[in-house]
Amino acid sequence: MLKIRLTRRGRHNVAIYRIVVAEKDAPIKGAFQEILGHYNPILRSKQIEVKQDRIKYWISKGAIPTPTVASLLKNLGMESMEKYLTKPSKKRGKKKETAAEAKKPQENKEEVKKVKEEPKEEKVEEKVKEEETKSE
Repeated sequence: MLKIRLTRRGRHNVAIYRIVVAEKDAPIKGAFQEILGHYNPILRSKQIEVKQDRIKYWISKGAIPTPTVASLLKNLGMESMEKYLTKPSKKRGKKKETAAEAKKPQENKEEVKKVKEEPKEEKVEEKVKEEETKSE
């Protein structure tokens, strides 16, 4: 499967990226089919140079742009890049809950806090009693 992705070039702390077509399993800095453009994120204008006709050609051949590349191309004005942008995964984002479901876990947390606090108070009272018996 072909991917349109970024490969990092440049010096330490001065990253410049190439937009390339490569096999999905190929190493990031490894072999690629064709260079489709360049991206320089360090400049204030975030310079992006791409060959839009070649990108359209490779997409027609089945290459899939990575979400980062799709985002860059969308910002350049290329059409139909929205379908390649991934939505945030459920692992990172919170689930959308209704108001009633959202209240239930909070109530449980309050009950857990109360349960945890009760033994502490008992321990403090025991320590005070022990200190009183020692001092007598």
